[in-house]
Amino acid sequence: AFISVSGDCPLHLDEIRHFLNLCPELSLGWFEEGRLVAFIIGSLWDQDRLSQVRTRPCSSPIHVLAVPRAFRQQGKGSILMWRYLQYLRCLPFARRALLMCEDFLVPFYQKCGFEALGPCEVTVGELAFVEMHHPVRGHAFMRRNSGC
Repeated sequence: AFISVSGDCPLHLDEIRHFLNLCPELSLGWFEEGRLVAFIIGSLWDQDRLSQVRTRPCSSPIHVLAVPRAFRQQGKGSILMWRYLQYLRCLPFARRALLMCEDFLVPFYQKCGFEALGPCEVTVGELAFVEMHHPVRGHAFMRRNSGC
C-alpha cells in the first residue's frame, strides 16, 4: 500500500512511521473485516504552500492516500478522502488541506474538490509533483455519529 499508482515509492516506511507518530489524530484508516483497505496520513503545516520551512500550524498536508491494488477502482479512495476532509473541518486550527501528487492524479483530486496550485517546490529524487489545496475552514457537514 506504500507504493504509488505509478509504481514509485515517494514515502518510505520510516517516513510513514514518523508521520503516524507526529500527528496520529490526522490519520484515518478504513477497515473491512479487520483488514486495512485504505488509509490517509496527514500532519500539520504552517505555510500556504509546501516547502521545507515550518513555523506554526494552519494547514494539513496529506502525505499519503493509499488503497491496496486489490481494493482500487471501488470508490474507497474518494470516500475516505471525503470523510477526511469532513474531519478536518471539525478542527479549529485547520484552514486548508494540502497535497502533492503526480500529474496523472490531478483529475482524481479535482473530483475530490482540490484545486491545483502549480508545480510543487518539494521533489523526491526524480519525481516532480503538482501541489493542490482544498479549503476546509467553515462548518463541517455534520452526520450522526461523525465524531464532530
